Amino acid sequence: MTLPTEAEARVALHGAEQARQRVIRQIGMPWWYWWGLAACWIGLGVLADMHAPWWLVAGATVAVGAGHSYVFQRLVAGRSRSGVVKVRADVAGRHAHVLMIAFLLALVGVTVAVALALDADGAEHPSIWASVSSRSCCCSAARA
Repeated sequence: MTLPTEAEARVALHGAEQARQRVIRQIGMPWWYWWGLAACWIGLGVLADMHAPWWLVAGATVAVGAGHSYVFQRLVAGRSRSGVVKVRADVAGRHAHVLMIAFLLALVGVTVAVALALDADGAEHPSIWASVSSRSCCCSAARA
């Protein structure tokens, strides 16, 4: 048996890396997840700015949280951006839940900070603008 040359080994490793990158691009949350999350987030901002009753805002927040939890659980159980590749959650990583919670908490912080800054500046509808600005990164994540 002959060993491959250095050039052949490099070509083989390059091909393996390209295949790995193709698989990584197929794993993730689908585009509609990010757009749906953005729409819900902006909807909550609209409710807050339209001075809806507190119980309606609280109920909508709980409904969005429950809906997100349900959809996220279903998607992360077999993560796939397309029907081509489906990866078990234990293979894709056990930290997906922690990362998503951290991501959402960071977005809440950014949204509140932007809304407070806009309100202090006298902008009209600061919650809507803060929701739109902070959620634009979700739609950017869908394209990534």
